[in-house]
Amino acid sequence: QVQLVESGGGLVQAGGSLRLSCAASGRTFSSWLMGWFRQAPGKEREFVAAITGISGRTDYADFVKGRFTISRDGARNTVYLQMNSLKFEDTAVYYCAAATLGGSVSYSADYDYWGQGTQVTVSS
Repeated sequence: QVQLVESGGGLVQAGGSLRLSCAASGRTFSSWLMGWFRQAPGKEREFVAAITGISGRTDYADFVKGRFTISRDGARNTVYLQMNSLKFEDTAVYYCAAATLGGSVSYSADYDYWGQGTQVTVSS
């Protein structure tokens, strides 16, 4: 059974930074595609960033490029999302997801495990 537990959300002023963490259970974590998605009130869930398992290739949504960085630590079975220069419109619940069988980095249906989400609120 795979479990994903996010942490690190909170309230921050515009221009500030937060680092989200996602701790994963599972012996083959290093091979999983890992992603971060977010959902703002009244909006659909959207792709934020992803990192592949073997090559560690990263992909980002255009609206976070240059501000957010995704990384992973295989020894800790953890994936991170460093968020800098936060904007009011980044306010959302952020979800960590794992695609244990691979798939398209931005296609949420390819991710078969999801965390419970962590709230990020950016004050203007």
